Amino acid sequence: MKIDDILKKNTTPLCAPAYAPGRHHFYNREYLNVVYETDPEALREIVPEPLEIEGNTVRFEFIMMPDSTGLGNYTESGQAISVSFNGEKGDYLSAMYVSSVGAISSGRETSAYPKKAGHSSLIVDGDTLVGTLDYGSLRIATATMGYKWQRLSEAEAVGVISRPTFMLKIQHGLQGELEKCLLTRMPPLRDLVVKWAWTGPARLQLFEHALAPVADLPVRRIVSASHILTDLNLEPVTPVFDYLQQR
Repeated sequence: MKIDDILKKNTTPLCAPAYAPGRHHFYNREYLNVVYETDPEALREIVPEPLEIEGNTVRFEFIMMPDSTGLGNYTESGQAISVSFNGEKGDYLSAMYVSSVGAISSGRETSAYPKKAGHSSLIVDGDTLVGTLDYGSLRIATATMGYKWQRLSEAEAVGVISRPTFMLKIQHGLQGELEKCLLTRMPPLRDLVVKWAWTGPARLQLFEHALAPVADLPVRRIVSASHILTDLNLEPVTPVFDYLQQR
């Protein structure tokens, strides 16, 4: 294999790439979002400066992606914390648990998504929408919501899932040295189609786990819930703060 051929490759393994190149489009991307209040002290332990905590709310999201170009069918879950940066309100993604190796690899390598392995499900159980998240063989989160109780407007749905998103990009060199430590920003989604959106009563249970510490942000009060079906493209992220330069 010639040098030019090597440089055209997207990722390792060289002859068996972990994910497809380019941006990915998501068809029928389905969300269960539960927004809840947590302990301000717990948020201060998790949210990195220079982000400012906005209130004390967290959005726990269960996302089913049955048709993703280049990535196929997979699920993910995570916690998005309400923050602001330079006066702009958005969400800080603290951790995401994903069932696809390709989605984990591409999310971490080509962007800044804090992804690790986990398995989510989103099903309808009688009159109840149920989201679950397992880490290994253990259940670490369960959410329930009344199935399609009350319609949510398109504007309200966009307001839930299309906010500026902040993430940390941390990368080490071959000798273990810290090469990159960046705060990044993904802008609100532009190519977003809301097919339908609903709201209803909801509950969320989080369970303690040493390596998947979702319960470090305990549930104190449920604020709102939404069940949303969309088509969308994720936007590229850009660095907004360099921790190594500040050090």
